Amino acid sequence: MELHLDRVDYVQVGVTSQKTMKLLPASGRRATQKVVIGDHDGVVTCFGIKKGEAVPVFKTLPGQRITRLELGGALNTPQEKIFVATGSEVRGFTKRGKQFLSFETNLTENIKAMHISGADLFLCASYIYNHYCDCKDQHYYLSGDKINDVLCLPVEKLSCITPILACQDRVLRVLQGSDLLYEVEVLGSPTVLALNNGNGGDSGEELLFGTSDGKLGLIQVSSASPVHKWEIRNEKKRGGILCIDNFDILGDGVKELLIGRDDGMLEIYNFDSTDEPVLRYDHALSESITSIQGGCVGKDGYDEILASTYSGWVTGLTTEPVHREGGSGEELKISQEMQNKISSLRNELEHLQIKVLQERDKYQQSSRSSTAISAVPAFSVNDKFTLNKDDASYSLILEVQTAIDNVLVQSDVPVDLLDVDKNSAVVSFSGCDSEPNSNFLLATYRCQANTTRLELKIRSIEGQYGTLQAYITPRIQPKTCQLRQYQIKPLSLHQRTHFIDHDRPMNTLMLKGHFSFAEIHSWVVFCLPEVPEKTPVEESVTFYFQNTFLDTQLESTYRKGEGFFKSDNISTISILKDVLSKEATKRKVNLNISYDINEASVNHTLKLIHPKLEYQLLLAKKVQLIDALKELQVHEGNTDFLISEYRCILEEADHLLEEYKKQPAHLERLYGMITDLFIDKFKFKGTNVKTKVPLLLEILDSYDQNALMAFFSTAV
Repeated sequence: MELHLDRVDYVQVGVTSQKTMKLLPASGRRATQKVVIGDHDGVVTCFGIKKGEAVPVFKTLPGQRITRLELGGALNTPQEKIFVATGSEVRGFTKRGKQFLSFETNLTENIKAMHISGADLFLCASYIYNHYCDCKDQHYYLSGDKINDVLCLPVEKLSCITPILACQDRVLRVLQGSDLLYEVEVLGSPTVLALNNGNGGDSGEELLFGTSDGKLGLIQVSSASPVHKWEIRNEKKRGGILCIDNFDILGDGVKELLIGRDDGMLEIYNFDSTDEPVLRYDHALSESITSIQGGCVGKDGYDEILASTYSGWVTGLTTEPVHREGGSGEELKISQEMQNKISSLRNELEHLQIKVLQERDKYQQSSRSSTAISAVPAFSVNDKFTLNKDDASYSLILEVQTAIDNVLVQSDVPVDLLDVDKNSAVVSFSGCDSEPNSNFLLATYRCQANTTRLELKIRSIEGQYGTLQAYITPRIQPKTCQLRQYQIKPLSLHQRTHFIDHDRPMNTLMLKGHFSFAEIHSWVVFCLPEVPEKTPVEESVTFYFQNTFLDTQLESTYRKGEGFFKSDNISTISILKDVLSKEATKRKVNLNISYDINEASVNHTLKLIHPKLEYQLLLAKKVQLIDALKELQVHEGNTDFLISEYRCILEEADHLLEEYKKQPAHLERLYGMITDLFIDKFKFKGTNVKTKVPLLLEILDSYDQNALMAFFSTAV
């Protein structure tokens, strides 16, 4: 069965957060459903659709921003009570808009995630989970990393309450009361949870999760141990998953998976003949999808998928066919209902244009008066700065509620800007004077009309740390700008992992001194990404990391007064030694530093670099030959006289050039890493070998792995 969906834009509210839009249960079979949505203005809007127009049911007064919206009610009854989380408070409304609950929690932070099951209320701030029953405190848990979402398995099917936390450190934490039952590790930071089939499947224990790097998975959460059912990797390099729903849009009796991503991609997966879902349909919206629901909204008898976006648009993809009459050469006949709608929209547009002109004149007159007060217009920015494991680059996503005019990117550390296929903005670089001002990058992205989302890719160099700044200017008057800052950390290409290979040859750095657990934790946070800012509650902690570029590893164990760092890359240990010494000196803490260097780790690291270096050298040589081969082809008229290797280069010329363009300075980056490894190896022996670097570069230019290893062992 082929799926045909037509897009309908219903209304626009204020800026919305993740999971803040729901469909109320239908009053009758195949009847239309009401939509309820909460926004950053603190307004809860409920509306229905009649004759294609949004008709309001109720609208609350503005207040604090709404961070979550859930439906609830007594178990085994229609879930039609509306609950919103705003600040540290939970409010409840009936489907008619009457407020029946105002529950001020004991949370000191704003509520980030919420789930409701009957009389049970599950709330999460950044690190704290609370369970309330009939608004009375029941259980509490302090998470080791930030909590992104919370869900409880259906108590109707299971005899016990089983809450699950989706945490930033790539872990699902399954709780029992106030205790951790066990942890489930997943291949990405889980951002959203949902019950499979809307009810946890036959067992009630099946849990769907979506990650920040776009992976989708299903886990069966049992009391003994979890079972990974399936996981779909993000092969198409699409955005992170923000919302999941289950709905039978095909009408075949099996619910499809509805997925909303932060790059505006809406996807429908269905289960054909396999246990794993298969992508059946996708549709691109221009901004991130914060909520997604399946139901009947626009017209009786026609199912649709409803999505809310970051800037507050409520958009439907409906199965209702759009009727068009008339063949080629004939005028298109439009129904009377559609003609009335077009006329109404034209009148509304004219009215708005007149109002804009009046307000503009009013502002101009007030700005000339002696009592003029200049007000900077406020606008909301949604940003995300994350490390991509696949290509060892940072992705900077900037999303604004209105059209972006330009974005100025400035960095006080050397970074490379990589090409992004989705990016249609025009980039221009300005000259920088890096010596006195530490200004290494100044680039301006000029966006096309109606661009509200911009994605940039940045690659950093480990050991060079500082700040990346983005100045965002939208197309609003008077001109205003917002500044966003992002820290480039000393070991910026390292990513948290749960396992490392302990059989590798490891170098060890040991610190001892009069420092607190909080102090050494703050130093580790400064050095490494993906470390929770909150100091752990345990007496000691161990974190594992993997370098996304080289696949080298790092083990970090520390407590009050001492720290141990192990890595199979000497350069990682060298960077840590320099930065930790500097941070301790700033705080006037005396450190006793010792280290144990394993000579075998050098050849081990060179072997890890070898395939990447060999590939890049071969790619560079092929690209250098393309122009000469093309001239030969034009001159001779054919390529029959060329050997097969050269013919392949000509056939793949476009692909080779595209790949080479996507990886600027890749070869230089590998040369730099080998040079740093060479210098660091002998630095720990107390020898300065910087004068030998030109000789090392000569060996790299005529690269041979054995010759390079021999040079490392005999250079001094």
